[in-house]
Amino acid sequence: MRRRDFFQKSGFLTLGLISSPKLFASGQSDIIDPEFFEEQAKKLPVRHFDVVIAGAGTAGVIAAIASARQGAKTLLVESKGYPGGTVVEGGTAIHSFYNLWKAFPGVEKRQLVKGIPAEMIERLTARRGTTGFAEMERGFDYDSVCLAIDTEMFKLNAFEMLSEAGVNVCVNTFLAGVIKKDKQIRGVILESHAGREVIYAKSFVDCTGYADLAGKAGAKYTEPNDYAVVNSMGLGNVDIEAYYEFLKSRDAVGQLAHGMRSGKPGQIVRIGSEGANGYPEAFTEEAKKIGMSTISTTTYDNYLMFMKISIKLPVSPTNRDAVALAELELRKRMQKGVELLRKHIPGFEKAFIARTSPSLCIRRARLITCEYDITHENVLNGDHFPDDVFVYGFHDMAPKFKVKNGGSYGIPYRALCVKDFDNLYVSGMMITSDHNAHMSTRNTVSCMGQGQASGTAAALCALNNYSSRQLPGSLLRDALIKGKVYFE
Repeated sequence: MRRRDFFQKSGFLTLGLISSPKLFASGQSDIIDPEFFEEQAKKLPVRHFDVVIAGAGTAGVIAAIASARQGAKTLLVESKGYPGGTVVEGGTAIHSFYNLWKAFPGVEKRQLVKGIPAEMIERLTARRGTTGFAEMERGFDYDSVCLAIDTEMFKLNAFEMLSEAGVNVCVNTFLAGVIKKDKQIRGVILESHAGREVIYAKSFVDCTGYADLAGKAGAKYTEPNDYAVVNSMGLGNVDIEAYYEFLKSRDAVGQLAHGMRSGKPGQIVRIGSEGANGYPEAFTEEAKKIGMSTISTTTYDNYLMFMKISIKLPVSPTNRDAVALAELELRKRMQKGVELLRKHIPGFEKAFIARTSPSLCIRRARLITCEYDITHENVLNGDHFPDDVFVYGFHDMAPKFKVKNGGSYGIPYRALCVKDFDNLYVSGMMITSDHNAHMSTRNTVSCMGQGQASGTAAALCALNNYSSRQLPGSLLRDALIKGKVYFE
């Protein structure tokens, strides 16, 4: 099969994803090599920092604040125009600050994740940007609390905290390259509307989700492609109480929590049916075809913040062309989803799509090889390590899998240190090879905890001229405790 015939049959040409070189040259004689173009070298302006954080998402915001608070000159790079990442684009519920105490009668209720992540939520709650830590009344075998956020207020709150900490924030900026020598990253190449520049630093943290920094640096990685990709839609004009009464009449309320909504306490803030029994068969069949989940949260009246639509890619989400096709398909499915809800579910008769993510969300792309790989047994057994940097207690496959006795397990420092590098950390969904263990470590609050640990460590290394392996454990532990991180 000829190459052009292959792309035509693949559907890529219909979206304009493959173009002829002739479109970009004045004539065939201008093309030296039709397959490659050699870019001319040029001098780039340079700036110097102590720490560079790539990605202003769930982990990156916390990492940058932690680094700056240690006194390190910190730069945060983000391709979008705002911070927040999956927190503001995915499920919008940050629900795992506590242990799973309600599923284990007699177990003490403990807030496991504190520090900067908790401070961020406290500030957001004070400005009525969350539901508060609403305890689950139904579905508490999955989690004991539900904390939903106002996504737009979260962006502002994060921006303000970064500014107050003195972080140099570069939004609308892409990581174009990495400068490396031996086992050390020396700098990164950034590109924005202002052009290209080089940033030299002593320590680096990859919080991109896609592992763009680590991947460009040559870190060892795999691409498991073991999750669907998703986009979520916020729905306006929804009668939440009518929806609840519909599920209740069918004895199908699977998850339920009451908290602060539109400034009023005691309102429904999480609702949904866990299985198919709560919905008409015609709805269930079509919803399954488009990968729609109906568990949702809200911070405002007449608005459900997310209905998740998913699609499984045949290749890793680092594949640009496959993702372009998926972006289109997901938006078709979102429109189909809101039409299904209007037609079949009371309370949604006049619903409309009020919010979508600017691009699809992932749960994993590149998996980076680190000094330690957390196992599923570590999670379930509640294992702790001498180099714990925080503790965590949630599993996204509950009630099938839970941390033993409603307890916690530790994330070791080594799990954030990239193998074969002296000054590179990763935080977020890029660690943990075991899919079942990753169903715990990839969650938003875990990523936040990882961010505080890696940002603190990167700053201490930069300021004291340590490599990541030379950093004294006692120095890091003392700094984390001072930063109000909780340990067991």
